[in-house]
Amino acid sequence: MPVAIITGASKGLGRALAGALAERGWDLVLDARTGPVLKEAARGLEAYGTRVVALPGDVTDAGHRAELVAAARGLGGLDLLVNNASALGAEPLVPLAELGLAGLREALETNVVAALGLVQEALGLLREAPAGAVVAVSSDAAAEAYGTWGGYGASKAALDQLAAVLGVEEPGLRVWAVDPGDMRTDLYAAAVPDDGSGRPEPSTVVPGFLRLLDERPPSGRYVAHAPADGHTEGARAEAGR
Repeated sequence: MPVAIITGASKGLGRALAGALAERGWDLVLDARTGPVLKEAARGLEAYGTRVVALPGDVTDAGHRAELVAAARGLGGLDLLVNNASALGAEPLVPLAELGLAGLREALETNVVAALGLVQEALGLLREAPAGAVVAVSSDAAAEAYGTWGGYGASKAALDQLAAVLGVEEPGLRVWAVDPGDMRTDLYAAAVPDDGSGRPEPSTVVPGFLRLLDERPPSGRYVAHAPADGHTEGARAEAGR
């Protein structure tokens, strides 16, 4: 069975993607900072009969990253790494003039440094896989200028660039930076409290991620979102980015 590591897998997009892969028979290594919620998410996957290793911890901890990769090795290897864990840098979001530098450092450490650290830890296994792939969960804030999203957007723009360069340096892998679009998640609720705009559930964008795995387009930046008509759209290349 193929094996995936998914960070930030206790809720939101990470949990939805874990469920979709489990349904397809993938074995999973799941990470999140909140242990009880992560364990509950893992129990919810038992019905699929796949092997699931839930490891609570913080991806900024090098020891924890090593544990995640060791767990994948124990399951037989690693076919997919999904860097989904994210930090906003401020909750709720604030303009750059008010953004604490400690918060910016936290966003960069979680969204960029830890993501690269996990890639470095996992590269040996990914290179051995028949179809190794890395997914960096990005954001439209990486490419567009939205007020109060500057720190978070800067960290995601840096993640996009790391993914782009990794795709050049590792031609045997597929490396996709994926913008999932707006979603109804705890992260968004923390960023913009009391927002009542009715964003779609994370499950609506999962088919876009699965299409990448099925079709294996070239490494690059893609978007995966549910259009306004309610019909889920697969991932597509984002021209010019």
